[in-house]
This record gives sequence, structure tokens and C-alpha cells, in this order.
Amino acid sequence: MKKSKVLILLFVFCLLPVLVFAGPQKAPKPPIVFENSQVEKDYLELAKQLRCLVCQNQNLIDSNADLADDLRREVAKMLKQGKSKKQVTDFMVNRYGDFVLYNPPLKSTTWLLWGGPFVLMFIGIFILLKKVRSGRQDRHTDSSELSDQEKQKLQDILNK
Repeated sequence: MKKSKVLILLFVFCLLPVLVFAGPQKAPKPPIVFENSQVEKDYLELAKQLRCLVCQNQNLIDSNADLADDLRREVAKMLKQGKSKKQVTDFMVNRYGDFVLYNPPLKSTTWLLWGGPFVLMFIGIFILLKKVRSGRQDRHTDSSELSDQEKQKLQDILNK
């Protein structure tokens, strides 16, 4: 009987941290509400054009990261203050760089972003062509023929 009580107490103490840390850690933030439908439309367009800096492959609308939520609220606040989409975009680019845009402009600082995939593709094609060509050349050379030196070594081994 004592052993079962000890096991139950041990089980409860092991489960206690799980129960304490389970569930939501903080209260959800209130939703963003717009009085003007045009501001809401601008907000949705901007939030789709701006990249989440944490997730990197999601826009602000799709991301659940805390930073994305902060950026969404910042965009909404600026639009509610009467700033244009261009002003909001310029602010985000000045603060976080061109990486925050899903379609960054082509300029000296983003040429690698635009040209990098093509350079990597051409390097891959070049390596593939070299491999294919070297494979063809290897098939045409007859490596089964032994050199005179190899024949002599083989004869020495066989004689011993």
C-alpha cells in the first residue's frame, strides 16, 4: 500500500510542471479594428507585401510570430494616423532593410538576391555537364589493359 502511494505522489510531482506550463502563457492581444474600409484594404495589401523577419517565408498576414504581430500593429497604427502606403513601406525598409519586402527593388545592394539563383543554376548546369562528359570519356578509355610495369608486378606475384 505504501509503495502505491509513493508512486502516485511521484507521478503527481512529475506531472505538476507539465500542468503548470501547459496552455496559453499570456493573454491574447485584442484584434486590430478599422473604422475606415479603405485603411483596412491598405493594411491588408501592405501586410501581404511585407515579409515576416522571423519566419522569412511568410508575409505578415500568415505569420504567427510575435514580431509579425508587432509589425502588423505598427502598420495599422501608421495607416490610422493617415500615412500613405508608400510612407509605411519606406519606414519599414529604412528600419529593416529591403529584406522586409517580398519583391525588393533591383539595385546594387540586392543584385545578389535577384541574380544569385541564376548564378547557382548555371554553376549546377556546368558541373552536371562536366560530370556527364567525363563519364563518357571514361567509358571510351580501355582501363582493362595493363601497363608493362603492372604486368611485370603481376608476374612477380604469381611466381612467388
